[in-house]
Amino acid sequence: MSKVIIIGAGAAGIMAAVSAALNGHTVSIYEKNNRIGRKLYITGKGRCNITNASDIKTIMENVVSNSKFLYSVFKQFDNKDIVEMLENIGCPTKVERGERVFPLSDKSSDVIKAFEKILSELSVEVKLSTEVKSLIIEESRCKGIRLGSKNIYADAVIVATGGRSYQGTGSTGDGYKFAKAAGHKVTKLYPSLVPFTLEEQEKIKQLQGLSLKNVAVSIYDEDKNIYTDFGEMLFTHFGVSGPTLISASSYTVVELIDKNKKLKLVIDLKPALDNEKLDARLLRDFENAKNKQLKNVLPDLLPAKLIPEVLRQADLKEDIKICNITKKERFKLLYSLKNLSYTINGVRGFEEAIITKGGVDVSLINPKTMESKLIKSLYFAGEVLDLDALTGGYNLQVAWSTGYAAGGNLEYV
Repeated sequence: MSKVIIIGAGAAGIMAAVSAALNGHTVSIYEKNNRIGRKLYITGKGRCNITNASDIKTIMENVVSNSKFLYSVFKQFDNKDIVEMLENIGCPTKVERGERVFPLSDKSSDVIKAFEKILSELSVEVKLSTEVKSLIIEESRCKGIRLGSKNIYADAVIVATGGRSYQGTGSTGDGYKFAKAAGHKVTKLYPSLVPFTLEEQEKIKQLQGLSLKNVAVSIYDEDKNIYTDFGEMLFTHFGVSGPTLISASSYTVVELIDKNKKLKLVIDLKPALDNEKLDARLLRDFENAKNKQLKNVLPDLLPAKLIPEVLRQADLKEDIKICNITKKERFKLLYSLKNLSYTINGVRGFEEAIITKGGVDVSLINPKTMESKLIKSLYFAGEVLDLDALTGGYNLQVAWSTGYAAGGNLEYV
């Protein structure tokens, strides 16, 4: 029976421990927090978006970086497997909009309890509040870990320390330090699935807290459309956030940070209506309110907070009477409704990022086993790797699958 050490008790580390224990190994997890699954507690706004129930092709399409690397691990352990595992250990699930999978109770704590139960049943040793300082590497083989002055030896070590996002949960980049010390390249790290900052923020303070549903958002690099999505967004005290824009950061963060670019955000407030239908709607509304001021006619079309901003961008006065609006002015209003525009000048930092973009270069990792190609008996799993996906449960599936593969393919010479 082989002894396995896992560094980190997040999603990947927990799954690696379960997988290794199921394969007959003696497993110890070392976690610097005082409980397991610290980041799992806060995912999905505390509800834990476990995975996505789409087919594997769709899941692969939602992996932004190095998706092909995941072919083998998804075959070993996929979204159906994690749902079945949780159901079998007493955590029933449900599927919601966008094929997102959540615990039936809507409590992330129930997912943690289910894993605590199976770790206990499998006799996995969990060492909490214990920080690993470095790896023990001798003759191109990982032989254990160092806890300050104390050495702990093992037949294999799995690094599942997470990235740099949500640093309050303990994701402070330790795994990158371990990887570099073992001779691995770590690609540049970026905050991803993170809100945007806007150049015009001072002008639109009144929009803070306004949530918009069923809008279409597009992001342009000069005239080139680099992202389009439909759904919800939120105006904040620093810029914009919400599901549609959080996902957009995965495709734009490199341009914003490395190239210091400014990108154009265009919001279509009425995507269900083309220009012709929206103009017909405006004409109907105007016909019934000829003597009213424009600002008093628009509440049927827009949230009250947004009316001054739409009119500002249309260069129309709020108190203009409907009967005095020209055809040209009506078209300016229509354009503003379909093309509310802002300048994205940056993103928020790692402390607000859901995931880290970048990480341990996967070209030096065996895609089937997760073992290092440089150091025998050293494995990597989860967000520490250069793998990132969009929102919707995809990143957790990457963690489950890579963790399972790492724990299930431990080989020793």
